[in-house]
Amino acid sequence: MRGAGRGGAGRGTALPSGAARTGRDFGDRCTRARPLRPALGVFLRGAAPATAAGGRRRPRGPGVVRAAAARLAMAHGPPLLLLLPLLLLVLRFGTGSSGLQVEMAGTTQKVLLNDNATIVCKIHGYHHLDITVMGITWYWKHQASATEVKLFEFFDNHQMTLRSGAHVSERRLQRGDASLQLPGVQLKEAGEYRCEVVVTPYKAVGTVNLEVVAYPVSSLSPEQAMVKENEEQRILCMASRFYPKNITITWKKWTPKDPRYLEISEGIITNSTTEDEDGMFRVTSYLMVKPSLEDNMTVYQCVVWHESLPTSQSRNFTLIVTETEKTTFVWNIIVISIVVILVIILLWLYVLFKRKELCQTKTLSSTLRASPQNIQNDIGRTEEV
Repeated sequence: MRGAGRGGAGRGTALPSGAARTGRDFGDRCTRARPLRPALGVFLRGAAPATAAGGRRRPRGPGVVRAAAARLAMAHGPPLLLLLPLLLLVLRFGTGSSGLQVEMAGTTQKVLLNDNATIVCKIHGYHHLDITVMGITWYWKHQASATEVKLFEFFDNHQMTLRSGAHVSERRLQRGDASLQLPGVQLKEAGEYRCEVVVTPYKAVGTVNLEVVAYPVSSLSPEQAMVKENEEQRILCMASRFYPKNITITWKKWTPKDPRYLEISEGIITNSTTEDEDGMFRVTSYLMVKPSLEDNMTVYQCVVWHESLPTSQSRNFTLIVTETEKTTFVWNIIVISIVVILVIILLWLYVLFKRKELCQTKTLSSTLRASPQNIQNDIGRTEEV
């Protein structure tokens, strides 16, 4: 038995014709399958981005992948067809470095309440995208939840919108812009947004945190007031309809003597911030003043700062100070006294003037009455001589 076996194998004992055909077919298949490994390497190199001159990566499109797969299937027959599912999985999850990347607008994006938001997602690594063989999916997750919600999906040139108005422009997508358009953003839509881009056989993901803010509506009451000297006046500054909660209110004043706004630290009462039913916030701040006449035409300023504002908001209040009734009465007495004194002085001067005038008149009359007698006396003395 052992000798026969060895002798038959060594002599090339003829096999039945059917067995010979089966052996030849199996040998042919094995012969064709031997170059599968180098062919697979060629296929993977054809599917992966090649490196062009200058070190830049040149992307290979899905058409190249399909063409390479077709050539391999024709060249190697059924064995490769059995390996194709595994091969596609390898290509799907990557066989090397990929040039596909997405770029978000930093880690945080801010948008005003009720504005139309553009959540940025730029695709890098491809000069021109074939949107018929790529996919874009946008997810949203609230800050207080671990569950993601799909908002928008673009796949095989078809769009599916799960948030009203959500949109990705196909024209911009061809240029590598997968940014999500969201009209009329609300406070509840703040959270983490995830952009998932698939360009066969690669995938790239980017996330960004969206913050929704609302700028305050501020007012000052009253805007102008006329108060009496040493009379207390309350100035009210209100900021409402803002989000988030943190806000700063300060007070300043400007006087004609010092044309600079100086910060005030006394007489200020700022209430705690309160939340409205719709999640917005409001706060009030009071300034108590007790002016003197020197404070007339002083301008008081309420300054509101919030993270939603590019610059602070300012509201002005002009204070007009008038004299009190007591002060007016005293001044009236003083004025009347001065007038009376002036009248008395004038009357006294008038009396002096009249008295002097009367004296001069009497002297002149006496002189005139004595003049004839003096003439006769002069004539008598003349005759005697």
